[in-house]
Amino acid sequence: MARYFVKLSYKGTKYHGWQIQPNAVTIQEILQKAFSLILKEDIEITGAGRTDTGVHALNYIAHFRANKHIPDISKLIFRLNSFLDKDIAIHEIFKVNETLHARFSAISRTYEYRIHQKKNPFLTETSLYIYDKLDFDKMNRFAKILFEYNDFTSFSKLHTDTKTNICKIIQAEWVQRNEQYVFIIEADRFLRNMVRAITGTLLDAGKNKITEQEFRKIIESKNRNSAGASVPAHGLFLTEIKYPDFL
Repeated sequence: MARYFVKLSYKGTKYHGWQIQPNAVTIQEILQKAFSLILKEDIEITGAGRTDTGVHALNYIAHFRANKHIPDISKLIFRLNSFLDKDIAIHEIFKVNETLHARFSAISRTYEYRIHQKKNPFLTETSLYIYDKLDFDKMNRFAKILFEYNDFTSFSKLHTDTKTNICKIIQAEWVQRNEQYVFIIEADRFLRNMVRAITGTLLDAGKNKITEQEFRKIIESKNRNSAGASVPAHGLFLTEIKYPDFL
């Protein structure tokens, strides 16, 4: 038996996120069926973490264990991509040490939230259209404040099963990319709904709805009701997952 890592990407528009759930089509379910069918054994796919309904992944990592030797991985990738829906793509499959885990071995994750301010029919499923004028300099100043804190309860979905709301933010900034503006955030871990809640609150700052002092009070309150509304899922991308150098 051997353990393999899988690098893949998916457009999450028509899926109910990563994790298998009853009465809903998810990425994990689709992959397990595809791998099991092609490898002719029951394959359980473990992902690097949840993504919510409608969220996309440019670089996602999962792992599986196979009882049988896989003689030609490139052929397996070709067969999987031929079988899978056009919204899911397998990029790499490679053998790893049994101790490595797609979720628990990760040392950081990076997300991007993408918005655009000129109507564009080609961005409707992957970027949030905002007509309001935004102060991006102010939004970047507020984003830097996040580095001063490590308890992000105010940006967490309520009633989750997480044991701690402590996270270390490594990067948080808005950048312009052609006609889009992108919020890039990297941390050692993320809480449920955290990126979308932070983004929504920073957009409130960009619309001059909150001051710097109020932004700090939102974080310090540890109260989700104090923060801004969560932005819609379709503008969110998981873009990178980092692992130890020895991987």
